[in-house]
Amino acid sequence: MAKDDYDVLVFKILLYYYGVLKREIAYTDVSFKAAIKYKDISEEYLSDVIYMMQEDGYISGMTFVNTWGNNRLAIGDFSYISISSKGIDYIQNNSKMKKVKDHLLEYPELITSLITMIFK
Repeated sequence: MAKDDYDVLVFKILLYYYGVLKREIAYTDVSFKAAIKYKDISEEYLSDVIYMMQEDGYISGMTFVNTWGNNRLAIGDFSYISISSKGIDYIQNNSKMKKVKDHLLEYPELITSLITMIFK
């Protein structure tokens, strides 16, 4: 699985916001960007993923404006995002998310400590 694979990115984002919801971590731009490996992801791709996650009901809090073509611009800040109950269910019960979790546990990084906190 590539680190910018859709499922991997969705898992990292949902896991991060679940940790924030549970008050296991406090949202900061630095910790969010580190958790999702922001430097390895294009801003446009991340915006598209966040948009799709919100459209699917996994998160809420972002506003998007269509610009030109199929492009959209995220209005607001990542700190506005919150995970929904559907998002929590998705990371806990979806078979793809289990595969992503198992894959990420093989490679120690910040997200591994989040996985351990959330799924204890």
